[in-house]
Amino acid sequence: MMFRLLWLPLCACVCIPLLSVPVRAQEPVEYRVLATNKTSTMQKEMQEAAAAGFRFGDVMGGDTAFGGSEVVIIMVRDGSPAGFEYRLLATNKTSTMQKEMQEAGDAGYEYRGQTVFKSTFGGKEVVAILERAPDAKIVRYEYRLLATKKTSTMQKELAEAGDQGYGFVGMTVAKTLVGGDEVVAILRRKLP
Repeated sequence: MMFRLLWLPLCACVCIPLLSVPVRAQEPVEYRVLATNKTSTMQKEMQEAAAAGFRFGDVMGGDTAFGGSEVVIIMVRDGSPAGFEYRLLATNKTSTMQKEMQEAGDAGYEYRGQTVFKSTFGGKEVVAILERAPDAKIVRYEYRLLATKKTSTMQKELAEAGDQGYGFVGMTVAKTLVGGDEVVAILRRKLP
């Protein structure tokens, strides 16, 4: 009981100043929805949104009510630093995606998201979004793309890649041109 009596004034001294701190108003957040059935135009639209101060939020491919099969990307402007650059990689060959991701990684782009998309001309494609920060120290990554039909094989390949220092960043299940239905996982590790 004595402890409670001594504790109460101490709590009042600490809590009252905290209650008088003014709450700062939230900055407004703006969104831009980008949707297209041609992956070739999406990168251009992302770059235009980035030039207006928007940053990548998320990506999803699929059927929309009026657009049919589309890639839909949400871009966000919330007062964060602007000037990011984007690359959208889309292919139905996992070997091509591996090569393009590594080229982007060598140029300082970082993985941000991926989806599967049924394009007008290319069939089903794996789409990956990569981002490069403005005026920042460029961190280069080595990317590894794993693609297999069997989840047990994926377990083994992920374990081997993990032993080599690769961290998991994303996964899709896609029907690719060469492999058919595949689990596609993207991993990366920092280059020295």
